Amino acid sequence: MSQINMTTGNITGDGQQKAVQQISCSSYLTAGIHSHLTFLSVLNSFLSIAAFFGNTLILVALHKESSLHPPSKLLLRTLATTDLCVGLISEPLTVIYWMSEMNEHWNICRFVLSAGMLTASILCSVSLLTLSAICMDRLLALLLRLQYRQVVTLKRTYVMVITIWIVSTVFTAMQYWNPLINSWYWIIVIQFCLVTSILSYTKIFSTLRHHQNQVQGHAPQPNQTNQLNIARYKKALNSAIWLQLTLVACYFPYFVALTLWTIRGVSSSVYQASIYSTTLVYLNSSLNPILYCWKLVQVRQAVKDTIRQALSYCFST
Repeated sequence: MSQINMTTGNITGDGQQKAVQQISCSSYLTAGIHSHLTFLSVLNSFLSIAAFFGNTLILVALHKESSLHPPSKLLLRTLATTDLCVGLISEPLTVIYWMSEMNEHWNICRFVLSAGMLTASILCSVSLLTLSAICMDRLLALLLRLQYRQVVTLKRTYVMVITIWIVSTVFTAMQYWNPLINSWYWIIVIQFCLVTSILSYTKIFSTLRHHQNQVQGHAPQPNQTNQLNIARYKKALNSAIWLQLTLVACYFPYFVALTLWTIRGVSSSVYQASIYSTTLVYLNSSLNPILYCWKLVQVRQAVKDTIRQALSYCFST
């Protein structure tokens, strides 16, 4: 199958960005796959609605929930906010992009593609870095124990979250000035998140195993409060792991497609793989609210109460 090479020679900055847009918004890529684009447009419209309402419920529930440690709750709220923005901004832009391709509205296509790439990249970066922060938060909670609440404060967590948003926005916007900087940023971010997650979870499981051996070997009747805290910690850790694994499962096919796009050049088959993997990335934003309700009992109860109150209000008016 024929393909277009993505190598742009000496074209840099805005010229390279326009070259990518010109290739992406062309009938060459969409020939023969209009039925796929129609199906994915409809599917993503439903996923967009699910992500928006699901994460809105989670944000309301987290606002009501008071038993979670405030810094940990802030990180969950940040992740839910990025998922809500995916459903509210990124998915609709992608649907408009695909529809403009099918109808050959190339000016709209290029504008929406540019806006969609910017917002999706920012939200993806924030999500990855926030999940790494959640992972480190769980590690600090285990290692610091009594000092955890003094070290991991709400103010410091706010500073970190704001920094994540600023860094993600600035380096993503640099793709319009120098795409090479943005490429290196993504290489660094992905490697940082992978290394952070692997090392943190390795240390967590090693510490938990050591703690369990100490309890079994030297304390036939361990302190009940400590056991309760460990049990609660394991539940929070379990939810963080599920969020991490779900993100990896949803994002990995997209990075494979992106790698093929970069190495082999653009072909209709690679493009088709990229649009399906993009849908899988967006699916992650619709799945996360389900994971919150499944793994966090407090959030699940708060969501139930919110839905019950909303239904009562609707039927009473």
